[in-house]
Amino acid sequence: MTQVILGENEGIESALRRFKRQVSKAGIFNDMKKHRHFETPIEKRKRKALAKHKQRRSNYR
Repeated sequence: MTQVILGENEGIESALRRFKRQVSKAGIFNDMKKHRHFETPIEKRKRKALAKHKQRRSNYR
């Protein structure tokens, strides 16, 4: 879980920027996008097959 503690004279804008940076580093946005909609088993199979194909292509070179 990501949290930001405000400094004594720190503005809300800079704290929000730090929070956004920490969330993006933690990969929370990508996880949110992945779980936003229900994925049918066929879609999941296609996504995994495509990832496997990409992985094989990158390892082949």
